[in-house]
Amino acid sequence: MMSLPFWVYFVIVGIFASAFMTIKTAKEDRELEREWIEKEGEVYVERMRKEKERRKQVEEIG
Repeated sequence: MMSLPFWVYFVIVGIFASAFMTIKTAKEDRELEREWIEKEGEVYVERMRKEKERRKQVEEIG
């Protein structure tokens, strides 16, 4: 069996480390995006609720 140069092992370890970090970062990005979407959704729902209340008050007055 032929022995590989020592730097080849470093390259292989680097490839695996890079793949791991890519997957980890992608997962974190998805989580942050999900949290942002939920927050923006809550803001939108709150605006809609306030607009509904405002229209109800306008109907009661007019």
